[in-house]
Amino acid sequence: MLQILRITLLILLVLWVLGQVRKPTGPLGRRVLQAMNRAHATVTDWGLQHLRFENNATILDIGCGGGRTVQRLATLAPAGAVYGIDYSAVSVAASRQTNAREIEAGRVHIQLGSVAALPFPNGTFDVVTAVETHYYWPDLPANIGEVLRVLKPGGTFAIIAETYRGARFGVLHGVVMRVLLHAAYLSDAEHRDLLTGAGFTDVTTTHEPGTSWICAVGRRPATARPGG
Repeated sequence: MLQILRITLLILLVLWVLGQVRKPTGPLGRRVLQAMNRAHATVTDWGLQHLRFENNATILDIGCGGGRTVQRLATLAPAGAVYGIDYSAVSVAASRQTNAREIEAGRVHIQLGSVAALPFPNGTFDVVTAVETHYYWPDLPANIGEVLRVLKPGGTFAIIAETYRGARFGVLHGVVMRVLLHAAYLSDAEHRDLLTGAGFTDVTTTHEPGTSWICAVGRRPATARPGG
């Protein structure tokens, strides 16, 4: 009986920690964000290499977490403006701390909000990024449509992630993503279909040999839709 109790408590602890990955809260959430800043740095830098940034670009990072991606984006567009948004208040606080100097200089702006209703006017951004976050979006097709809305005609959207269905260790990742995290777990083709279905053009997916990484990129058509 004691052994069963210990196993149950361990399972509950694991589930609680995994919940912090999805939406960090409290002191543990701050530690998780610090760890994610370090753990996601390499895949983030790899993914951003597939994008082109104008010196004065206006950029949005959705699900900005601990703020390391925002910080990196600010260096890629040194005369531009970078916005970060996250639905976790702990993430917003951590990202603001990471980017305190750039925020004070007026180049970085971090706020609380959801991809379900991005708090920006139509056609605001040259580039939008989503690093290790689209797995958890509440309604992927509708949310991708929101991304399209806030992009300028000709603007670029990139999904950067460490795993996709059909990649290395796919079975193990699938258990974690679907069973434990209740997260979307898309194949390469489903990433492309998702962007194309929302109205993006020039859609590509890129992979790093020896890894399960994916970078899915789409462009908003240069001719805006009516009302877009």
